[in-house]
This record gives sequence, C-alpha cells and structure tokens, in this order.
Amino acid sequence: MHTAPAFQPAVAGPSGTPAARRRRVIDAPTRMFHWLFALSFVGASLTAAGERWRALPGTLGSALAGLFALRVLYGLVGPRQARLVPMVRRLRAAPAWLRSFAQALRDCSVQGVNWRQGQNLLMAFAVVALFAMVVPLTLSGYGTYDDWGDFLGGDWLEDVHEFFAEVFLVIVLGHVAMIALLSVSRRRNQALPMLSGHIDGSGPDIVKRNHAWLAVLLLIAVIVFVGWQWQQSPNGLIPAKGSTQSWSDRRHHHDD
Repeated sequence: MHTAPAFQPAVAGPSGTPAARRRRVIDAPTRMFHWLFALSFVGASLTAAGERWRALPGTLGSALAGLFALRVLYGLVGPRQARLVPMVRRLRAAPAWLRSFAQALRDCSVQGVNWRQGQNLLMAFAVVALFAMVVPLTLSGYGTYDDWGDFLGGDWLEDVHEFFAEVFLVIVLGHVAMIALLSVSRRRNQALPMLSGHIDGSGPDIVKRNHAWLAVLLLIAVIVFVGWQWQQSPNGLIPAKGSTQSWSDRRHHHDD
C-alpha cells in the first residue's frame, strides 16, 4: 500500500509569493523510450506504402522491436516507477469498475462512478495493448519484407501485417485522444510530463534518480543501428527516385 507523501510548503520566492514546485514523476529512459517508440512507428507507417521505401519501414520496425525488448527488460529490473507489472495488475480492477458502471446505468445515476479510475484503466489498457501488438506486428512485417510468403504460400502474411498495423494505429489514436480529453477535463497538459518528466505540485519526487545517461545510451544505440542499416543498404534507406529495393535484396547484399 502506498502512503500519500507528506505535504511540504512551497518556498517563498524573492517577491514573497510561493515559488512554483515541481516533482519528478518519469525518469529519462522511460521518456526516451516513449518518443523513440512513437517516432519509429510513425516513420514506419508513413513510409510503408510503395516498393521504393521498403527498406526504411523494415529498419524502423526492427528498431521498434528492439526498443520494446529493452523496455520490457527495464520494466523488469529497472526502478519501481518504471515497472510494467503494476500497470498490468492495475487492469485487475477493470471488471469491478465495469460492474459499478453498469449498475450506475441501471440506476440511471452515474454519480457513484469513479471516473478517474476509469480513465486510468483506459490508459493502462492502451499501453498494455500496444505492447501486446509489437511482437505480431514486427514479425509479420519482417516476414512480409523478407518475402516469407513465397515459402508459406499466398499473400496472407501481408494481410496479417496490415491487420495488426491498423489495430496498432487505432490504439495509438485512441491513446492520443484520451490524453487530449484528460488534458481538457483536468485542465493540465497530460503529455507534458512525458517531455519534462515533472508535474507541478509540492512534495517529494516520485522518481529519485533520473538516469539521464541511460537515456543517452538508448538514443545512441538507435542512431547507430539506423546508421548501420543505412550503410548495409545498397541504395540507402531512402533511395533516389526511380530506384527500388526490397528487404530481401538488402539481406542478400549483406550476405555477399
């Protein structure tokens, strides 16, 4: 059971008014993962159409899978605030909340519904669902770009990849919409902590150590990986207009 942090009065500023207090709630590696993960998916989605761009979404998909693996590892051995198990456990309260919501609808009164808990459950569900989609999304994508369908028969693998990509996109859009709605309802930018790592308010930091060096290493690792993939590609990840290149061509070139 978590206890509420003790209240700490704000320190007065030079003008005599209380100085603004900020609390660190998200560490740097978690924030870096979030934005690299988002950029990898957006980049892969925008460049997935067309033969010319096939090398780039394949690389970004591999980066997405690697980031996911590192996030799971960090969620297992990292600090308590970055653990993934508490987020999954939070979903256990979903059936009870749904029952209370259904009962409130039957009673034609929603005053007893814990809306904040429902919002938090939706956010946790979106994150867990996104993580659950990464493995089938990236595996089917790699198989599509590496022409596994030639051996497995038919284009069904490409259809599978498109299905998971569309579901992933729907969840992402729902996640963004939920953040926007929460920002409006709570009158506070809910995306800002994922940028700065802080929220306004008095009290001790929830995250004691920022681990900025680990976030820098994560960024360097992604840059090095993309650069290495670019070097291995015969025409580069963004080939000139008129040239085409498949993922299998890249692999065969590397094997040679």
